[in-house]
Amino acid sequence: MRLLIVLIIIALLLFKFWPEQPVPTAEESFIGPQIQTIRKAEQIEQQVQEAQDKANQQIDRESDGS
Repeated sequence: MRLLIVLIIIALLLFKFWPEQPVPTAEESFIGPQIQTIRKAEQIEQQVQEAQDKANQQIDRESDGS
């Protein structure tokens, strides 16, 4: 009985003081390349949106002037 209690105490102490493994970020995991591709696509999409906004503003300025 004493041996069981000692083993339980040792197991609890090991569980409490065992170093935690760092959780990898998404970029460090196996889906990292896909996430990088998505981020690049988001940048391209934002650039296209900005270019379209500029073109629309220019069209508005030209249509207001005539």
